[in-house]
Amino acid sequence: MTFEQAWIEHDYNPFIVFNTEGRVKSLNQEAQYLLGEVEQKELFNLTKTYASLSYGFKTTIIDLSFGSYKFYAITVGYLDENEIGIKFYKIAAKKFTNIEEYGESVNLYALLDLCISAASTRSKATFIKDFDPTFPDLKLQINNFTKLLDKIYKSHNQATSIKTKLSLVTGEYIRFENKKYPIFSLHVEADYRDKSLQQDIEEIASKCNTSIRFDKNQTIINSAMVTL
Repeated sequence: MTFEQAWIEHDYNPFIVFNTEGRVKSLNQEAQYLLGEVEQKELFNLTKTYASLSYGFKTTIIDLSFGSYKFYAITVGYLDENEIGIKFYKIAAKKFTNIEEYGESVNLYALLDLCISAASTRSKATFIKDFDPTFPDLKLQINNFTKLLDKIYKSHNQATSIKTKLSLVTGEYIRFENKKYPIFSLHVEADYRDKSLQQDIEEIASKCNTSIRFDKNQTIINSAMVTL
């Protein structure tokens, strides 16, 4: 492997080269993870859509979301009819360097039950809980996290059914000072979501050390499982 190839292989951004039939000829490590979130055919179609009309390279600023991935731009390039490549530019995730930012210790099950109980008083929806039963007490910014959950449930207020799923994200970690912390995920899924509240939800999430994403009628929170 040449230096240039090694550089691409370890790039923070996904990079894929397709042949004319849409099969992957080469890809870097990050692109392998991306293909776990989205169908190969969808990425090939995207590549063809944003290719330049003549040979060369074209960069397009575009908001894209595939599962846990968010991108702000892509570059598509081809020099002949045999292969075409695409590079995705990831939106940088917020990094936290001070573990004390994670707040106070709390029983997450009790906190969720409290928020769901409050939400059920203003909604006719059926609330369903699917919780991993093995979570220890966590450190959270309780006030902001409660506000975040409250706003999320408000966005699903008109739904007929609201499901809350709490689980551990397998194989992913956040690192602080050479110590790795697992990531937990909270999915709130319903048959309705008020998208007008999306910006408010994102603003609150930024204050309580969580990442937030939206997928159709689903709102997903990811955060470090800090138990100190």
